[in-house]
Amino acid sequence: MTQSFPLPSAGERAGVQRRTVTVLSVGQVLGGVAFGATLSLGAVLAAEVSGDDALSGLATAAVTLGTAAVAMPLAALARRAGRRASLTVGTMGALVGVVGVILAASVGSFVLLLAAFFLVGAGQAANLQSRFAATDLATDATRGRDLSLVVWATTVGAVLGPNLAGPGEALGAALGMPPLTGAYVFTIAAQALAIVLYLAALRPDPLVLAVRLRTAAAGLSQGAVAGADRPRLARYAVFAVAASHVVMVSVMAMTPVHLLHHGADLVVVGLTLSLHIAGMYALAPLFGILADRWGRMPTILLGQGVLASSLVLASFGAESTAAVTLALILLGLGWSAATVAGAALLTEASAEDRRTRRQGFSDFAMSFVGALGAIGSGVVLAAIGYSGLALVVGAAVVATVVLAPVAVADGAARGRGAGGAGT
Repeated sequence: MTQSFPLPSAGERAGVQRRTVTVLSVGQVLGGVAFGATLSLGAVLAAEVSGDDALSGLATAAVTLGTAAVAMPLAALARRAGRRASLTVGTMGALVGVVGVILAASVGSFVLLLAAFFLVGAGQAANLQSRFAATDLATDATRGRDLSLVVWATTVGAVLGPNLAGPGEALGAALGMPPLTGAYVFTIAAQALAIVLYLAALRPDPLVLAVRLRTAAAGLSQGAVAGADRPRLARYAVFAVAASHVVMVSVMAMTPVHLLHHGADLVVVGLTLSLHIAGMYALAPLFGILADRWGRMPTILLGQGVLASSLVLASFGAESTAAVTLALILLGLGWSAATVAGAALLTEASAEDRRTRRQGFSDFAMSFVGALGAIGSGVVLAAIGYSGLALVVGAAVVATVVLAPVAVADGAARGRGAGGAGT
């Protein structure tokens, strides 16, 4: 990171941070279009191209594995060249992937289709990194809020993407494109706009500026490390985010199958998933504010309490569509609280030279265990049913709660304690 620009005053820094959060939020909306379209059309395309409905789930699996694979390299790029470079490269990967999806559908290649969806995962990795980019210039008092605003912006893309299927098909037919790929024209435009946005508007680079500000404040030479490191607290934050994610993905992935087997129609299934997604993102700013005012650790534990309530309701109310729908809303809310506060805690618990590496590892772990959860939950569902699945994944919630006191003790022992980390 060798960019040259004058150091801003405190007021100017706050202005840069506000602009950064705005740019990242718009980028999340644009980037989310690709992921939303993939979620709605990927499985159908995979079944169409492969000729086997049993392979339809591999589309989402390929995106998730692509996200996991790219997360750490993008974090390394951010460490070397700044957030603008890493977000641009990740979005470019998604753009290439979307073009590959259209090409694969044209030639009928299932292998190429999976490779293209893998590249689309690079865009999702960039979207995940955006929430950490929102923390680079944030203060302890606003870090959770700023991060959560970027997370909230995901709602727009997640809702917009699936709803482009109808207009996209009409546009695709007019352009002579393969069936089911027309919506990706909108996705290509959105990814291209996101690339232009990051290159033109993410200036100064928030990570580059943050490093320079901390170095200057510490009175150290350029490139020196500033800030205390609390590795056990950071590891706990990674674990809490990953554990909450695997709980959410495992139950969410099997809910449509469970509801359909119990007589619900596709309208009910779609409504349930829409309410779940709203729970994941719509109240993220509230949890960000709670994390800032109440503390990171209490908000993580609040998320575990909500997740536990969701799992109990899903297990004992598995035969009731209304109970399952409420459980999915609570599942999204618990995930939101834990991941927003966990990301803020990870940032604060990591010294300058370890921060982006750990953020990248957190995104990798989150995506990887999510893929394992999506795959393994089907096996568990077949073996012991939906009620049993909800109870089994509850072990991750218990582990997150049990490990919390150890992490807090480590944070206190290293000199900043509960007040410094919001624990």
